[in-house]
Amino acid sequence: MAHQHFKIYKPFGFISQMGSNNIKEKRSKRFISELHPFKDDVMAIGRLDLKSEGLLLMTTDGKLSDTVNRSGIEKEYYAQLDGVITPEAIEKLQKGVEIGIEGKKYLTKPCQAKFIKEEPNFPEPHHLLRVGTHRPNSWLSVTLTEGKFRQVRKMTAVVGFPTLRLVRVRIGTVTLEGMNPSDVIDFPNLPTELNLE
Repeated sequence: MAHQHFKIYKPFGFISQMGSNNIKEKRSKRFISELHPFKDDVMAIGRLDLKSEGLLLMTTDGKLSDTVNRSGIEKEYYAQLDGVITPEAIEKLQKGVEIGIEGKKYLTKPCQAKFIKEEPNFPEPHHLLRVGTHRPNSWLSVTLTEGKFRQVRKMTAVVGFPTLRLVRVRIGTVTLEGMNPSDVIDFPNLPTELNLE
């Protein structure tokens, strides 16, 4: 039987997993299984943390999931930052910065980082983000080929510009374009799109 693949726009406040066996978590958390009647064998390819939004790929193909996570495929994020980021801070991000991962120091790989002049056309931020209560802010595009836990947030904080809102807009050639929060799109040609067939 053919594998199923999906792309979804994960909203703010949802966990990138189908569910939990923890009763307390089941009561207090929201899972992506709420967005669509997925079959039991569907899994997320990678993750987005609770407060992050954007493109999340889903599949029934465990091998594909593993390949994407290990392939060094590009993942692009738009980060809304507290403060107007400087060229010097952007250059530091591009070269790699030291962040903490599981209690150890980690030097991030060189990445693409560029200032976004015009505010992206995203839906209004979730009210809990309180974006408007901060000082002037700016948008930055960050493209990584790795995916450490909360990596973009840690990187921008290290250079002095904490992330207020984070939206993943692209994985490989697959983009978020035309999607709204909670959208789920059947995506049968995902392996071809990612050049992994």
